[in-house]
Amino acid sequence: MAGLGELERSVMEQLWVTDSALTANEVRDRLALASEPGRAPATTTVLTVLSRLERKGFVGRSRDTRPHRYSALLSRAEHTAELMHEVLSSSSDRDAALARFVGTVTAGEANTLRRLLDDLVRH
Repeated sequence: MAGLGELERSVMEQLWVTDSALTANEVRDRLALASEPGRAPATTTVLTVLSRLERKGFVGRSRDTRPHRYSALLSRAEHTAELMHEVLSSSSDRDAALARFVGTVTAGEANTLRRLLDDLVRH
């Protein structure tokens, strides 16, 4: 799963923070609220980004209604995990990459990792 551009990330952010599917106009309106005045993308731009995200497998589109409604196919946590896995898979030395990552986590994150690994071993 490839990384996302700035506008794609912004669109995904709007889809992740809502409990329901959104139309392109609703996404545009939310982006406008989060943007500097006059800097919000046009609806056609949002539709292009949503189509691109759909082709990449990030977004699903409901065609049952007009206008179409869009929703994230992966949660933010699932997307982040996919990115981490992709980066780790591209490493020529996975052990070194994991060691470097683990060396940067906080004590709380280390405890979470320890607990998750213990749960994995038990199951």
